[in-house]
Amino acid sequence: MTLAPETARPATALTLQLLLDDDWFTVCELSLLTPGRGVAALLPDGRQVALFTDRAGRTYAIDNRDPFSGAAVLSRGLTGARQGRPFVASPLLKQRFDLESGRCLDDEDVRVATYEVRAA
Repeated sequence: MTLAPETARPATALTLQLLLDDDWFTVCELSLLTPGRGVAALLPDGRQVALFTDRAGRTYAIDNRDPFSGAAVLSRGLTGARQGRPFVASPLLKQRFDLESGRCLDDEDVRVATYEVRAA
């Protein structure tokens, strides 16, 4: 699933926001995220972000572009945990990316951008 920013929403709905250039940007309603499944969203500058939530309610946002293939597919990856750290595995070449730091768990020289998130 890919999301574009919504213009109208109920005043009581919790939204997911990303910190972009020192301002909070509303991406979508938090209820649209399903634990263990990623969602891609388009940012104002044309980049894509992959959004994830886990069963404990923690949310994560990383760049959706897989640095190994160049494809925007990380939102479609499989989620898991290694030594208590959440990750997503690319659906193409299976490299795993830490959802908190963006570091590739299979190649320490590679990382993806991460974004600070909040529910508001």
